[in-house]
Amino acid sequence: MKASPGFDLVTTFGLGHLRPASGTWGSLPPALIAAAMALLHLGPAQAPWLYYPVMTALCLVFGAACVVFTDEAEARFGRDPKEVVADETAGQAIALLAVPLVASPLAAVAWIGAAFLLFRAFDIAKPWPANALQRIPGAWGVLLDDVAAGAYAGITLVAAAALLR
Repeated sequence: MKASPGFDLVTTFGLGHLRPASGTWGSLPPALIAAAMALLHLGPAQAPWLYYPVMTALCLVFGAACVVFTDEAEARFGRDPKEVVADETAGQAIALLAVPLVASPLAAVAWIGAAFLLFRAFDIAKPWPANALQRIPGAWGVLLDDVAAGAYAGITLVAAAALLR
């Protein structure tokens, strides 16, 4: 079966085929992009006009790819296939939208690392309602639990930043 052009997006350019922990591999691109942007002084505090649109675009592009191409991936690999990691890419981008506005690029990278770890922890633990969202059939169920994990990670980052002020 020949894969559609969107198949690269739904597997985040093949990262979904890597083992172990395909979801972790799928979460890496937004975090690496955010870290590179921060180190280049293009992070959320220095260049919000660029940082936020890039993270939003990653969320929207990979979220849409998940919704559009997951059915094809499920036909090829089975229900909720581990190869589909566009949901992790989108969810991680949501978490990165909450990185605190810090002047130091290295401090921003530390917060980005925290966002990465928090997203992975919430994605794995799936606290309510993420666990219920995952049971929605089809592509939306694949995507929405990661959207929730991204939101949980973002809320935790905002709370931590407020406590550290």
